Amino acid sequence: MTETNQTKKENLVLRQPIVVVMGHVDHGKTTLLDYIRKTSVAEKESGGITQHIGAYEAALTDKKGEKRKITFVDTPGHEAFSKMRARGARVADVAILVIAAEEGMKPQTKEALEAIKSAGIPFVIALNKIDKPSANPDKVKKELGDENVIIEEWGGKVPLVPISAKTGEGVEDLLEMILIVSELEDLKADPSAKASGLVVESHLDSRRGNTATLIIQNGILKKGEFVVCGKTLAPVRIFEDFAGHPIEEAFFGQPVRVVGFNEAPEVGLAFVAVDTKKEAEALAAEAKKASNGLPKTNRDTAETKLTMPLIIKADVTGSVEALENEIKKLESEKLTINILRAAVGPITEDDVKLASSSPNTIIVGFRVSVEKTAPGLAERFGTGIKTFEIIYEVADWLKEEMKNRLPEEIIEKEIGRAKILKLFKQGAKDQIVGGRVLSGFIATNKKFLVKRRGNSLGEGRIQELEQGKARTSSVDEGKEFGARIASKVAIAEGDEIEVVEEEKIKAQI
Repeated sequence: MTETNQTKKENLVLRQPIVVVMGHVDHGKTTLLDYIRKTSVAEKESGGITQHIGAYEAALTDKKGEKRKITFVDTPGHEAFSKMRARGARVADVAILVIAAEEGMKPQTKEALEAIKSAGIPFVIALNKIDKPSANPDKVKKELGDENVIIEEWGGKVPLVPISAKTGEGVEDLLEMILIVSELEDLKADPSAKASGLVVESHLDSRRGNTATLIIQNGILKKGEFVVCGKTLAPVRIFEDFAGHPIEEAFFGQPVRVVGFNEAPEVGLAFVAVDTKKEAEALAAEAKKASNGLPKTNRDTAETKLTMPLIIKADVTGSVEALENEIKKLESEKLTINILRAAVGPITEDDVKLASSSPNTIIVGFRVSVEKTAPGLAERFGTGIKTFEIIYEVADWLKEEMKNRLPEEIIEKEIGRAKILKLFKQGAKDQIVGGRVLSGFIATNKKFLVKRRGNSLGEGRIQELEQGKARTSSVDEGKEFGARIASKVAIAEGDEIEVVEEEKIKAQI
């Protein structure tokens, strides 16, 4: 039978469900998948937070005794990865929304719920950590109701399964519920079609080259074919299952790893398989031509703003995007960020050379190594290199760096107020006045604001003070004084001066 990228209705067969696991950070998504897969992915994650999407396959036996498979997509729970999580929802047939019974709905839980709703996929609530004494299932059920999620127990359509991802309690019931929900979806695929699906992860493997994790949604992918993702392509030569075992072919619903892309493909892009390199190159060239025709956005439009040039290097494309999203949030009316390069891979000499072309550029690395020769070159050019393992540390560090780069802000605090009783002299450079301190104190070299009938007319500075014909540096409340002041405002009797102290503080972004 000839294989094509066209799906034929008569060839459709049932396929395994693709399930996305979503929810708030630390609510136990990765722990749940660990229990299902009997692996220890959670322990390897920096800061206990999943840093990028992983796709895994689980084999189980249903209640009828039949062997079944489920593909799980583990999306990061930290809000910085909202873009990746939304893509995760689109790749899936069914979602598991994990909520901790002790904490209930959190901002990221609501965000995940919105992603599920916008994707239009059915979902199951996994009420996790029910083994904890502080668990409060009824509170969570009410909070779900407030979000218009009515569980089956309350007459709605959304299943809720109490579980403990730590002990495994209820996990079997959750998997059975996933199978029931997916059966209602009538998931089918065409085994005679060429493979197609989505890129859920990509990164640069320092030993093997650009690598992508794909989920096949339709058709069969075979060794010897080519895959095309937008303007990138790869021969299906180094071809592995989710566990890293070499394979000859993979079926719809399965996650696979393909090594050898000409560049790291963008996460969330669709892929298609073709027979020949010529076909692959033609498709990639078409995609490249289309993308080149798009208008480019100028990141640095406001000339009056201070500009902070950055180069971003990260372990995977999803991390690059998440960092760009997080960094864009830091821009303000005072400061704009100019990203000179955002790419996958280690920090190289080439990055340092690019950074040297723009003064004060910082190279930010996220979960990547720095090539041996790069630091020496960076020191020579005066370029900063900073590496991180956790994304929120990048944002926190950048906030401080941005504050340090902005000019200090001057805040004015009122220390005293005086009334002008007599004008003795009004010259071009200075004026001599007499007055009384109404509140606080006034002092030499301090700035003041001139007030007339409640209106602010301008400012000036106290140059000299006298009390009883004796020079003084300050005059307290209730006391009269003579003063020589400098101001462009022509002072009049009856005016008030508001004396302020200027304090320099670190700029806020």
